[in-house]
Amino acid sequence: MHQPTPPSVTDTGPGVGRAAAPVPGSPALKSPAVPAPRSGSRPPRAPDRREAPPPAAVTQPSRRPAPGTSGRLSRNPRPNATPVGVPAPARSPSGSAPPAPGPFADLPATHTALVCVALPGLAVSLGQGQMTGRGLEGYYRGGRRLLSRCRLRVAGREPVEVQARMAGADRARFVGTLRISAPPGPDPDLTVERTRHADGTERITLRSHASRPLRLPVEVALGTDLADLAAIASGRTGPELPADVHAAGLRWTGRAGTSVVTADPPPADALAGAGVLRWEVELPPGGSTSLELGVRPDGAGPLRAVGRTATGWPSPAAAEGDDARIPALLRTSLDDLRALLLRDLAHPADLHLAAGAPWRCGPAPAEALAAARMTLPLGTRLAAGTLRILARTQLSAPGPRSGMIPGPRRDAGPHLPPGCTGTEATLLFPVLLAEARRWGLSEQETEQLLPAAERCLGWLRATAGDGPYVPDQGPDGLVRSETQAHAHRAALLGADLLDACGRPGAAGLRQWAAQLRTAFRRDFWADDPAGGRPAAARTRDGRLVPHLGAAAAHLLDTGLLGGGAYAPGLLDKARTDRLARLLGGPAMDCGWGLRGLGAREPGHNPFGHRAGAVRVQETAVAVAGLFAAGHEREASSLLRGVLAAADVFGHRLPEMYAGERRTDGGAPLPHPAACRPAATSAAAAVLLLTALAGIRPDAPAGTVTLRPVRSAPLGEIGLTGLRVAGAPFSVRVSRLGLALVEEAADGLLLRS
Repeated sequence: MHQPTPPSVTDTGPGVGRAAAPVPGSPALKSPAVPAPRSGSRPPRAPDRREAPPPAAVTQPSRRPAPGTSGRLSRNPRPNATPVGVPAPARSPSGSAPPAPGPFADLPATHTALVCVALPGLAVSLGQGQMTGRGLEGYYRGGRRLLSRCRLRVAGREPVEVQARMAGADRARFVGTLRISAPPGPDPDLTVERTRHADGTERITLRSHASRPLRLPVEVALGTDLADLAAIASGRTGPELPADVHAAGLRWTGRAGTSVVTADPPPADALAGAGVLRWEVELPPGGSTSLELGVRPDGAGPLRAVGRTATGWPSPAAAEGDDARIPALLRTSLDDLRALLLRDLAHPADLHLAAGAPWRCGPAPAEALAAARMTLPLGTRLAAGTLRILARTQLSAPGPRSGMIPGPRRDAGPHLPPGCTGTEATLLFPVLLAEARRWGLSEQETEQLLPAAERCLGWLRATAGDGPYVPDQGPDGLVRSETQAHAHRAALLGADLLDACGRPGAAGLRQWAAQLRTAFRRDFWADDPAGGRPAAARTRDGRLVPHLGAAAAHLLDTGLLGGGAYAPGLLDKARTDRLARLLGGPAMDCGWGLRGLGAREPGHNPFGHRAGAVRVQETAVAVAGLFAAGHEREASSLLRGVLAAADVFGHRLPEMYAGERRTDGGAPLPHPAACRPAATSAAAAVLLLTALAGIRPDAPAGTVTLRPVRSAPLGEIGLTGLRVAGAPFSVRVSRLGLALVEEAADGLLLRS
């Protein structure tokens, strides 16, 4: 999640869901991320005029009729009347609409919301099922709120909330009850069920349990401001717009467009001024009836969510095992990944993942590449599409940024200035291509993408120059430990890729990587009586920034080479062992996962998304790296912590949650601004589970190596429906830590 920063380091963005294009000569790729406040820091500043999104349409609130007014159309309602349950617009003493909140406005919370996702559609609801028009509630398409208020009344009363739950990534189910019979008793005799879909449909079903026929008035009060997510995030939404009757429903028109709600069956009455649709419903004893609402932009057809129409990714993977949480976690994560899929509008065959909902429903290069890499066991189509999309954004103009994959700046916690995600994306690009080839990406697709990877590697060598390090882009010349880990891995996997494809340059990359290893082991270790630690960064004048954070986990992520071997790391074995002990210690492992910043470090904040909160992606990177390095105890503890947190979150992991110490009977505290679902968190679940089997494919060589976790921390686990070398792959790991391949491509040779 990107944070509010000064204009020079701000993550700017186009509309949600739109494909981003690079800004020539700039490292900042336009991203649809909506800035969120860093927990524990000062409240976000007011949006800068140069970076503020367009204002929402401002329309004076309509004057509404009293709720009892009859007739299908009320174009001249009585003044100063407001429907029951709809708050009157706030007024300043002058009678004008109130000003937008100032710089201390809170970002709408997401942790209590049920977020249904089928991009480019969203439906955000609170637990009671009624959309009240406050906060984030509403139906969205392409980042525009088409409907913000949808309040149901039966016989003049709102149903009593009984249950609200996600029924899938794209839908939620709300159940309420009412007592209708006279005289009223303690038992409800009417059930009201609402099934809400991200595609803009809602089905309302009434079920009678009464012993006599019922004739009930049903009323739905609707409204919208047609605000975009950026305006909602900054508290700058306008008032509700007036409605007009349209076909079998209502329509709202503003500067931002037009929204239509249709009903089936058509309502008996449609009151435009009040925004109310009415029916008279007859229910026999034990009978039921349903109403369906549809929300869409005027003139638009039904929403065709990418994840429901795309084929070939993800594979129909499934998990089973001794731990009952495993199947649910993988199933929910796959559902979330499908919900976050987007197409490149100019190249519909190319898929990529949005960063997360509700704030980041568009492309974010570093996160998209990281998620595609973690999900390679589900097939290579997502990796290929993501690489092609980002290759088209690669900067080509001569200069120091030539070859970069542009990306916005991202907050780096209390000890470091914001970092450029474009650097991370540029270094991830050749890594993903090299590893996708090992998992089964075709030689034709590899050759197509190789020039872009070579340009990324050329940027790496040009940026490092004659020195061993890749510094930040900017005058401070800061050298980050995390960046060196990405650069070292890119150089070694890039050299492996160039050799395999018969391209020059591999020797120079390996030579530079060796130089980096030597320098890093000399310059980046902060000694202390306990054994030392890797520094987070090194300043231009050689001073170390010695704090310990989750970014150190990237030092364990070395990447997959040919024959199932991992590339060497920046740290030697003794220092890798020391890092493993630090990551597995109580200062970093809070019991729910890996803290973003150690609990004993200055500036630690359990809610700070890089200052102490658990970020699922970095925890998964740490788990996989620790397993690969043979540190199973530390990795198993982190893995169990994430699984326990996933159980609390209904197996839909948010991008982060508070790094509070786990206690008996406790639960992880949600972060109020975290995306949920988030691409990297859903993808991290795939990495966490497949890491237990230690699958290391080399599709070009026709081999797959298995290095399962010998301690079997979750007992027996079976994974089916994965993809290796373009064919289904299934593996089972026993309680003794022995792996058995149950399904694989013909001719694929197993190694151990």
